[in-house]
Order: sequence, then C-alpha cells, then structure tokens
Amino acid sequence: MTQNQVLYMAKEAVGAVLLVGGPILGVSLLVGLLVSIFQSMTQIQEQTLSFIPKVISVAVVILLLGPWMLSVLTAYTSNILTQLATFGGM
Repeated sequence: MTQNQVLYMAKEAVGAVLLVGGPILGVSLLVGLLVSIFQSMTQIQEQTLSFIPKVISVAVVILLLGPWMLSVLTAYTSNILTQLATFGGM
C-alpha cells in the first residue's frame, strides 16, 4: 500500500465523517447558541435547560437526513471495498 493510497483512504474517511456528522453538529450548535441567548436574556441559569431542545433537534435532523446519511455511508463503504483489491496490490 503506497502513501497516496493511505492518503486517499484518509481523505475519503474524513469527507464521509464531515458529511454525516456536520449537519447534526451544526444544528446542535445552533440550538445551543439560541438557548444560551434565551437564558442570558431571561437570566434563567438552569444547566439542564439546553439539553432537551438539543436532543429533540438532533433527533429531528437524524429523522429527516437519516436516509441521506445512510446513502453517504453506503457509498463510502462500497467505494472502499471496491478499491480494496487495488490497495492490496491484487
């Protein structure tokens, strides 16, 4: 296995992780920011207040984007398994 092949596999893995995890992390960050702004405006300093909206928003994102995320992961896995013979030098 050459250095270029290892770099290709790493690039594909990072790309798949960013595509699948990015929307979930982005929505969680946005909801957390909005809840923090709400808490600072109302002076409610409850630590657990941001937990429920984050869980609900992440669940909604997974329900809405789940099929797309699955197709991205399936395409990544298929690509890696297809290239496996090439990487092994067979």
